[in-house]
Amino acid sequence: MWTLGIDASTQSCSAVVIDTEVGVVVTEASVNFGQSLPHYGAPSGFIPGGSGGEVQSDPRMWLDALELLFEALGAQCDLSRIAAISGAGQQHGSVYLNEAWPRVLTGLSTEDSLASQIGPCLSRETAPIWMDTSTAAECAEINAALGGSDRVCAKSGSIAIERFTGPQIRRFYKKDPSAYEQTESIHLVSSFLCSVLSGRNAPIDTGDGAGMNLLNINDWSWDPELLEATAPDLARKLPSVADGASTVGPLADYFVRKYGFSADTAITVFTGDNPSSLVGMGASRPGRPVISLGTSDTFFAAMPGAVADPGGCGHVFGNPLGGCMSLQCFVNGSLAREAVKDRFSYDWGQFSEALEATPPGNGGRVMLPFFQPEISPRIDATGPRLRGDAAFERWEQPAVAIRACVEGQFINMLQCTSWMRLNPEVLYLTGGASKNDALAQIVADVFQVKVQRLAVSGSVALGAAMRAAHNRGGIALEALEAAFCQPEPNSLLKPQVHSAVYLQSMERIAELKSAWIDT
Repeated sequence: MWTLGIDASTQSCSAVVIDTEVGVVVTEASVNFGQSLPHYGAPSGFIPGGSGGEVQSDPRMWLDALELLFEALGAQCDLSRIAAISGAGQQHGSVYLNEAWPRVLTGLSTEDSLASQIGPCLSRETAPIWMDTSTAAECAEINAALGGSDRVCAKSGSIAIERFTGPQIRRFYKKDPSAYEQTESIHLVSSFLCSVLSGRNAPIDTGDGAGMNLLNINDWSWDPELLEATAPDLARKLPSVADGASTVGPLADYFVRKYGFSADTAITVFTGDNPSSLVGMGASRPGRPVISLGTSDTFFAAMPGAVADPGGCGHVFGNPLGGCMSLQCFVNGSLAREAVKDRFSYDWGQFSEALEATPPGNGGRVMLPFFQPEISPRIDATGPRLRGDAAFERWEQPAVAIRACVEGQFINMLQCTSWMRLNPEVLYLTGGASKNDALAQIVADVFQVKVQRLAVSGSVALGAAMRAAHNRGGIALEALEAAFCQPEPNSLLKPQVHSAVYLQSMERIAELKSAWIDT
């Protein structure tokens, strides 16, 4: 069986077609918004120059990209062989549609483009996306209405966050109440595209819906108190909520006639990019957390039960394969490692040699390598803090400082993710820095768990294709993971030291954070 997975990300719309019988990728394609659709004036996928923290995109650009994507795929493979489709969208982005939306959706004509037909349905011409930070006042108002951020977090899985959809909806209602009144449907990027593909008002899945500050993670339904605190009559404007295994319906006739898909191609509900990536990395079952090492480091995992972060730093989303997942971001990731490297004019080879030349635990010398404000924990940092002997604190010991940076990052990560109540059997490591053997060994030693590096690329689209295959064809998840989510060969690392080696370091890191927060 062939299935198609779509990834509608910030800068591009990408897809992968997989053959589940042979266990291979049939083809891949991608449309970069800035390069392929320059007339939208969004070189990086969003409209530059927004005021007051506004970051928005034009939904018509996503529709044009979807059509270009299908043209590219059609030139590479027989689209009629695709039995099922699912996808994912950048989380938190929202699309606002007027009363014409249902009628237009069910009557799309192949004589005109999607953008030209659906564009007039937009009650708001542009869509705020995850990078938008303009809603600090609205977050405060939602917190106040609920009696504090703790209550918002306990209900929705996250404290009120500027980029989340609920605060964005509230700001739209306050700034343009007449346009809000004319809005009949509010969709996420994922459910908007799923609606277009299925020709019907698609539901929002629990994975993406939990990134809105509107969905209650305890019963996976729209929360009346959060809705009331956000905007009037909001319940009527939101789609229904569905779990990630839901089938929305067959593919709309528009795509059958225009691109040659089969009329019985099944659409599985779309989800957010992070939940989809969890599936695509083979980590959708508890016991396999993923650490993604990038500009920011991210820790995410399938959770055994729904529990919110009491510190308000982490997030809980629905797991599209059942249950829930956690996600926590650490701002000071690769840029912090690079800052310490550059302080001594080292290259990455010397950085690795420094890690290998210094002992685990670093003799109790520790660093909180926060070169910019951190969100896990919330510290308005302007530079790192060191504790140890005088020479170390004066930055006179390059190798020791490099180890202190890396150990500090992962000790902080371990401490900040303890609320997830995980009992990992293996940690999956991905991202550029995961290739560093010495760094990966520190992760294994600090977390006291086996570390396996992943070779998966394009995990968001792959996760969507796997979900479509699992839902439509009943193909076992284990079989899909065995075929498409294999870790890098010979990359398994086991802890080499006892956890007691890090006790002093952990205590000092905790003390540094506590003192920093208190000041």
